[in-house]
Amino acid sequence: MSFQSSVRGVRSSFLVFLTIISLAAALGPVPGFAQDGGFDRKVKSKVPPAYPEIARKIGLTGIVKLQVVVAPNGSVKETKVIGGHPILVTAAVDAVKKWRFDTASGESTGTVEFRFDPGN
Repeated sequence: MSFQSSVRGVRSSFLVFLTIISLAAALGPVPGFAQDGGFDRKVKSKVPPAYPEIARKIGLTGIVKLQVVVAPNGSVKETKVIGGHPILVTAAVDAVKKWRFDTASGESTGTVEFRFDPGN
């Protein structure tokens, strides 16, 4: 096998790899997509997180998971980071603090998961 045919083979493999990655990015999750779970109260309004510019520049993807305490009036009283990259955590916390839930007689606790993907 000649050097040129080796280069062509590597180039072809690389192009296939880039195509697969591009398709995955195009079909992947929405940046800042949030899933809420474990709440016994309905979310009245959700604010998506602002994708941090530094995260976008370096192509950072990831999931931020938060534990959220909701006050009786439906506002977010407290957040606790369960996991996630520090660059993405602030955006997730800032967004979830703007969420509003149905009112209730007491506090509620649940988890919220934000998925960040700079390709979308």
